[in-house]
Amino acid sequence: MSPNTSARWGLAEPEEIVEHLNRMLRGWANYFSYGSVNRAYRAVDYHTRERLRQWLCRKHKVDGRGTARFPLQYGYQQLGLIELRAQRRRLPRAKA
Repeated sequence: MSPNTSARWGLAEPEEIVEHLNRMLRGWANYFSYGSVNRAYRAVDYHTRERLRQWLCRKHKVDGRGTARFPLQYGYQQLGLIELRAQRRRLPRAKA
């Protein structure tokens, strides 16, 4: 379980959670930015948005997966969650 989406963060605001997640994602992406990372970034993006959605469902006592109440756009556009696949296009390429 991710520490930023565990039960102890239940009283935190979603923007605060996303800020912490973004910091971790940027650090991870910078560290693992070389080579073929598209599949890894896709997996991390999926896991991050699903964990955030689970946390939001618990916080707001929503039954089910919460896809109707918290669609993808809610996390990315309204809360500002970064998407690693989109960030990959902005990273500088290593030159040999």
